[in-house]
Amino acid sequence: MNLDELTRHYDFAGRTVVLTGGAGVLGGEIACALGGCGANVAVLDRDAVLGERLLQRIDSSVGRSLFVPGDVLVPEKLAEARDRILGEFGRVDALINAAGGNNPRATTGPTLSFFDIPPDAMRFVLDLNLLGTILPAQVFGKVMAEQKNGVILNISSMNAFRPLTRIPAYSAAKAAVSNFTQWLAVHMAQEYSPSIRVNALAPGFFLTEQNRFLLTDEATGALTPRGKSIIDHTPMGRFGKPEELLGTVLWLLSPASSFVTGTVIQVDGGFSAYSGV
Repeated sequence: MNLDELTRHYDFAGRTVVLTGGAGVLGGEIACALGGCGANVAVLDRDAVLGERLLQRIDSSVGRSLFVPGDVLVPEKLAEARDRILGEFGRVDALINAAGGNNPRATTGPTLSFFDIPPDAMRFVLDLNLLGTILPAQVFGKVMAEQKNGVILNISSMNAFRPLTRIPAYSAAKAAVSNFTQWLAVHMAQEYSPSIRVNALAPGFFLTEQNRFLLTDEATGALTPRGKSIIDHTPMGRFGKPEELLGTVLWLLSPASSFVTGTVIQVDGGFSAYSGV
C-alpha cells in the first residue's frame, strides 16, 4: 500500500456518520475529527444547546454537519432522526454509539450502600448504556442491512474488563455492551453482509462530566483517593486526553480495518495490562 492509498483510507468525503451522544466531551472530539476528514456528521443528542454549539466547531468545508434532537431510549425519536438524516444525506455509512454514562444515585459510597441503591437508578444506568446502544443499532443498522455496507462503533469501557468498585450498574452495562458488540458483529456479517462491521472502543480513564465527581475534588481539583489509585495503576501515569481516542476511532471506521469486526479495542494507557505487582 502506497501513501496515496493510505491517505484515501482516511478520506471520509461523501460518507455520513451518525454520532449519538455527540454533544458530550468525547463525542464532540470525535465529531470534529470526522468533520476534519471530510465526513458528513449527524450529531444526535438530547441537549440542543450543546449540539448547536458543537456544530460551530465542526469543519464543514468538505462535508456537512447536522444536529438532530433525539433520545436513544425512544425508538420513535430515533426513527424520526434516521428519516431526517437520510433526507439530508441519502445514506448512513457509520454509527457511533457514544451516548452513555453513570449516575451518582447508582454509585455506592459512605452515604449509600449497595443494598440501598434504588432500582430506578440502576435501571437508568443499565438502560442508558445498554439499550442506548442496542436501539440505535436497530434503527440505523437496518439502513446498513439494506445497503449491505456500514460500520457500527460502540463505546464500551475498562469496566467491562475489570469492574471497578462503587459502580455496579455501569460496570455490568458496559460488559453487556462488549458482549452485544461481538454478537451483533456475527449477526450482521452472517445474516446481511460481511461488509457490515461492528466493533467497540474501550476507553481507559478520561475526565468527563460523568466521572469528574469521582476522580477529582470539586472544590480543589485535586485527585480523590479513587483518582489517585487509577493514576497509580495506569503505567503512563495520567488520564487520557479526548483527542487520544481519535486514531483508533478513525482506523475502526476506515477501510484500513476492513478485516476487523467483533473486537473491543482498549485505549487505556496500559491500565488493563498492569497487575499492580
